This record gives sequence, C-alpha cells and structure tokens, in this order.
Amino acid sequence: MTTRFRARQAWTIASVEMRRAFFSKRAFWVYLLALFPSVIFIGHGLEMKVRQDRFDSRGVVAPAALDAIKPGMTDKEVVAQLGKPQEDYEFTRRRRDDPDEETEQARSGKRVVVETVTRHRRLMYWDGSRRADLRFENGMLKDSRLRQMMDFREDRSIFAFVFQFFYLRLAIFFGCLGIFMNLFRGEMLDKTLHFWFLAPARREVLLAGKYLAGLVASSVIFTGGALLCFFAVLWPHSAVEVQAYWQGPGLEHALRYALAAAMGCVGYGSVFLAAGLLLRNPIIPAAVLLAWEGINGFLPDILQQLSVLYYLQSMCPVPAPFDSDTPALLKLILAPAAPASVWVSVLGLLAVTALVLWAAAQAVKKLEINYSTE
Repeated sequence: MTTRFRARQAWTIASVEMRRAFFSKRAFWVYLLALFPSVIFIGHGLEMKVRQDRFDSRGVVAPAALDAIKPGMTDKEVVAQLGKPQEDYEFTRRRRDDPDEETEQARSGKRVVVETVTRHRRLMYWDGSRRADLRFENGMLKDSRLRQMMDFREDRSIFAFVFQFFYLRLAIFFGCLGIFMNLFRGEMLDKTLHFWFLAPARREVLLAGKYLAGLVASSVIFTGGALLCFFAVLWPHSAVEVQAYWQGPGLEHALRYALAAAMGCVGYGSVFLAAGLLLRNPIIPAAVLLAWEGINGFLPDILQQLSVLYYLQSMCPVPAPFDSDTPALLKLILAPAAPASVWVSVLGLLAVTALVLWAAAQAVKKLEINYSTE
C-alpha cells in the first residue's frame, strides 16, 4: 500500500514537471536539436521529388536502351536510338599549338601555328531513376556517366551516420543536459525548490517524479525526432524499395534506433540529474563527460566499454559509415570496439542508471537549501 501511494505521488509530481519540460521556454532549443536533421532530410526529399517530376515531364527512355549505349558510338546513333535528349549542349573548342624551335628553323624561319578544332557535345537522358550524362568529342562518345537520382542504401547509410554522430553524441547529450540539469539546479537558481520540499512527499519520491518527468519528455522529443528523421529518409524513394525494406530488416532497424535514443535519455539523464544535485557547477563534469565520449573511438576496447556511447552504438542496427577517402590508419584508430549485444547494452545502462539514481537519492536527502550561495 505504501509503495503504491508513493508511486502515485511520484506520478503526480512527474505530471506537473512534464508540463514545464515540454512547454517551457527553456525547452525550445531542445526541439530544434531533435528536429533539425528531419528538416534537412525532408528538404532533400522534396528537392529530389521536384527534380524527378521535372525529368519525367521531359520524357523517359527505356533502361535497357540506355544500358545499350557504349563508348565509340556517334552522337547521331545515340539520338537515333534514344530519341530527343532532355538536355543538348554543343560547343567548339579551338586550341593553338606552336611548333618547336627546330621545326621553325626547318621551315626557313617562318612561324607556323597549328590550330586544333574539337567539337564537343553533351547529352542528358533520364530513364525514370537514373540520369545519363553522355560526352562526345567530334561526334564520338568518349564518356558516359550513369547516376542514380536517389540511392536507397546510401541514404540509409547517411542516416546511420547522422544518428550516431549527431543524435547520440550531440543532440541527446545536450538535450538531456538542458532538461535534467534544470530539474533541481534550475529551481535552485529560480529560488523555487523549497516549495517542493514543503510538499508532503519524501525527497526520494520527489527525485523519482522529477526524473520520470525528464525521462518522458526527453524520450518523446528525441525518439520522436529520430523516427521522424528515419521516415523522412524513406518517403522519397520508390514504394517497391520501401516495401521490400519493411518486409526485411526495416521494422527492426526503426525499433533499434528508437531504443538507442530512449536509452540515451535514460543514461545521460540520470548522470545530469545527479550532477545538478551533487555539484554547484555541473557544467565542468558535463564538459569532461563530453570530452570522454568524444574521444571514445580513439580509446582501446576496454576503455570504450566505460562510456555510455559504446552501449548506445551497440544498439544501432548498422555501424556508422566511413568516407571512402578516410586514410586506412585513421579508420583503424577510429574503429569502434566489438559491439555488445542489445540486451547486454540495455541491462548495463539500466544498472548504471540505478546506481547513479541511488547516489542522487542519498544526496537529495541531505540537501540543504541556501539560495544565497547559489
């Protein structure tokens, strides 16, 4: 009965705090952090849709006919086979070459200038998903480039990079810093914490209620932001590709990204809540933690496992991609340690969170309010 009563007290406190966490002016920049990548991906998708519609309106060639184009064909043969191009750009380039000194002397001292004229032509065709840029010199095909308008696999890799390097390392970190640090430290600065201490509730119940409010707010904002970004990556692509993805690993990927975002709020939230209680200036430990998480990829395997980021990355369905131009040595240095299983990562973070909240509960019991020192 006592446990149920305290749980109801904690939920009442959480309900009050959630309104502040969701709608306070301090939460505005948290929404910006969570939604910023979605805006970029939605804008990219709209641009691709507009370009695709414009290309479709100008005419579409058969993919098989486009694949049949080979170097050495003339521009007239290509036009006869594919029809009128969407873009046709032609120009002439003239180059003057002076003969060497020995040749000039051989020609009785008369200066002879050799002029080379090259006719260039560039054609562009569209087969519904690929753009073909064909380059001709003097009527002969010298180079053809086929580019996919939207690469489904590449876009998913870009999202994996954005999620692991923006959401996990920056957005969730600083979002939790702003939300959880203000639960106690913000009220000390506003000189309103004593009202909570006068309420007929144990201090550890107050701590649980505030933590629950911060956890619900941060999880909804950042999990929702990550999933919105995930769907923004998918929607511009063809229905066939998206359906095949959902029938394959799509649902698992979405759930694991959501789990990683939520567990990031669980882990970082408890640390920043405790820092706001235990330290007068919690920005310093936050900076130290940010630096530790930032150099995570450079550390030996055993030290990587002492960070929150290692377990969050282990929950992600695919590793963050490296750029093809990244030096091999740097790839070796930045390579993350072998990931833990999802369940080990979740249980590990929950255990650390429980330990940190226990330490925070001991601190809040002994907390004495002295606004003059804040």
